[in-house]
Amino acid sequence: MAQFIGGIGRGPGDPAGEAGWGDEHPPRMGFFTDTSVCIGCKACEVACKEWNAVPQDGLALTGMSYDNSEGLGANRWRHVAFIEQERPVATGAIGADGGVGADSGSGSGSGSGDSMRWLMSSDVCKHCTHAACLDVCPTGALFRTEFGTVVVQQDICNGCGYCVPACPYGVIDQRPEDGRVFKCTMCYDRLGVGAEPACAKACPTESIRFGPLDELRAAAETRVRDLHADGVPEARLYGHDPEDGVGGDGAFFLLLDEPEVYGLPPDPVVTTRDLPSMWRHAGAAALTLVAGVALAFGSRGGRR
Repeated sequence: MAQFIGGIGRGPGDPAGEAGWGDEHPPRMGFFTDTSVCIGCKACEVACKEWNAVPQDGLALTGMSYDNSEGLGANRWRHVAFIEQERPVATGAIGADGGVGADSGSGSGSGSGDSMRWLMSSDVCKHCTHAACLDVCPTGALFRTEFGTVVVQQDICNGCGYCVPACPYGVIDQRPEDGRVFKCTMCYDRLGVGAEPACAKACPTESIRFGPLDELRAAAETRVRDLHADGVPEARLYGHDPEDGVGGDGAFFLLLDEPEVYGLPPDPVVTTRDLPSMWRHAGAAALTLVAGVALAFGSRGGRR
C-alpha cells in the first residue's frame, strides 16, 4: 500500500500510531454492520441525532420506498437504506432475525415463487485508514483520534469544503448556514469514557456491532462462513480488506448483494493517492524551469 501525504493514516494497521498517538494508545475501534439482521427500525438514526444534538432535517416522501431520510448528510450521520427487490425466494432465505427459514420475504435464496426481498442497511462514515479528507483539510479541523477514528472539529472548520469531494464515499457534507462540515464522530465523547456509540447501543438486533476492529473482522468472517453454509452464497464483506483502495474501513459491512445496490462504490480509492507523485513531478518541473532560466541568462551574459 502506498504511503500518503500529511503523515496521517499511513500503514494498514495502526493509523492512530502513525498520526502521532504513540505506542500506548487504545486499540483501533470500529463498526461492523451486519445488514442480514437489520430490520430497518431506524433506532440508530434517532439515537445518533439525540446524543449528538444533530438538527432535524425534515421528513419527506423521497420516492425511495419507506426511506424518508434519503442519505447521509451534515444533519444525518446515520442513514438506514431500504432496498426492495422482487425475486424468487425459497427455503434457505434469511429471516429478519438473521435465522434461516422458508419463504422469508426479507431474505434471499433460489427456487420457485416470486416474492419481495427487503435489503436494509445502516450507512455511516467509514473512518478510512487512508482518509483523503485528512489530507486536504487546510486548517486541521479534521484529525485522527487515539481510537483510529476521524473527527471534525467544527470550531476550527473554515467551511472551505475541500474534504467534500475528497471523500470517496460522499459522506462529508456542509451545512448551508455557514458551510462547515459535519459527519459521524463514532461518538468520540462516549469512547473517551468507555461507552459504546449511541447507534450501536440502540440497535435492537445487534446489526451494528462496535468494538476493536481486529475482533470485528474475525467475527465478520465467521458470520459470512456461517451464512454460506446455510445456503446464502451472496453474503459478502465490504470495506474490511486492509489491502483495498482506502486501506480498509473502520466501519465495514456484511452485504447480501453487490455494493452498488446499497449505493456504495464497488472499488473505492483514496482520492489523494496520487498527490505525492504529483508534488514530485511539480517539483522536478519547477527545478527544470529554474535551471532553464538560469542557463538562458548565463548564455546571454556570456555573449555580452
